[in-house]
Amino acid sequence: MSRAKSTLEQWRIVQAVVDFGGYAQAAEQLNKSQSSLNHAVAKLQHQLGINLLEVKGRKAYLTEQGEVLLRRSRHLTQSVDELEQLATNLGQGWEPNLTIAREIIYPIDTLIEALNSFLPQSRGTRVTILDSVITGTHELILNNQVDIAICATPPKGHIAEPLCESVFELVCHPHHPLAQLDYIEDDKQLAQHLQIVIKDTGVKSTTDYGWLKAEQRWTVSNFHEAKAILAKNIGFCWIPSFIVQQELSSNQLTRLQLRGCSQRKAILNLVIPNRDQQGPASKLLENLILQQHKLPI
Repeated sequence: MSRAKSTLEQWRIVQAVVDFGGYAQAAEQLNKSQSSLNHAVAKLQHQLGINLLEVKGRKAYLTEQGEVLLRRSRHLTQSVDELEQLATNLGQGWEPNLTIAREIIYPIDTLIEALNSFLPQSRGTRVTILDSVITGTHELILNNQVDIAICATPPKGHIAEPLCESVFELVCHPHHPLAQLDYIEDDKQLAQHLQIVIKDTGVKSTTDYGWLKAEQRWTVSNFHEAKAILAKNIGFCWIPSFIVQQELSSNQLTRLQLRGCSQRKAILNLVIPNRDQQGPASKLLENLILQQHKLPI
């Protein structure tokens, strides 16, 4: 294996000379003597066999070859800085990866706002978001497969912090037979029509999400698929308000009035599956999620 002709320190010196406009300015910023910087750059140029800098008056300028190599050197020194920072973070217990389970009835825009606040402070932590439904979320929590979970009903034995309320609308296409009724008298009348339901993401579960008394059901993976079906004037579905707000406003979908139950509600909670093993990155993100709902941690 061939040995490198140059060192990271030499490239950092070249970068400083260029960035600060000359050897004297760079020496002051780096707290080194000007002669040591001159020697380092001269040695680097000799080792490479090309000129990187040329001095005009009191200022150093890059040569054409120097511009190309300096650009590549910045990627190299940045990568090393990030590697060293990662080592420091790991030594402090800062997590390199975080996984979040999001029950799909929780607004993704709210989570994105929290993640956007987390990003400048994340120290490069990679985040994975898993969309889940009912027992699928429970399995992720119970198996410690996620660092943070947002779910409706938490598993037994897990403390949950309330976040917000999710309101469900009973909707269908404006031309659907149910939409022609001022009121749906009871669930028996509703059960005569096709219902669109959401599949539970649990590995062992056969449960679907929704009111399940309709004899005819189509099961899909998420509410966006359900909306696509409803848009074809097929079936009805209980869907969170924030997901169908635009369609209701533009009359692409219509809200049904079921006597005694025009809306359904669910409380969404934040759960930390293993509080004893929670790291600083997870604690920071937890706090930022709670701040979105103006709740103290």
